[in-house]
Amino acid sequence: MSQLKVYQYAKCGTCRKAVKWLEAQEHQLELIPIFDNPPTEAELTDLIQKSGLEVKKFFNTSGEVYKEQQLKDKLPGMSAEEQIRLLASNGRLIKRPIVTDGDKVTVGFKEDTYEQGWNNR
Repeated sequence: MSQLKVYQYAKCGTCRKAVKWLEAQEHQLELIPIFDNPPTEAELTDLIQKSGLEVKKFFNTSGEVYKEQQLKDKLPGMSAEEQIRLLASNGRLIKRPIVTDGDKVTVGFKEDTYEQGWNNR
């Protein structure tokens, strides 16, 4: 049984599915409300490095704030540091849930990815 940090939004259906799946695997979860307590720039930098994903994979591309700020067009011209600063400034920009055990990181919820990364059985 492992302790996982889950950055999530309680009203998000994807987050609820992920939490339910992780609880079924008997993980201990520390649920962090991503809108109220988004990860800091340093935390995001660490999470991104450990995930092995590009910074742009951490953006909630279907979110209202992303669309309002026209980030699809702006992100390619921004440095990774600028993108991380932007993510840290608004939890609504961050794709969720983010799950980490301190070593591994997953973003979003795909059951097959969770099977590989978080299956305790």
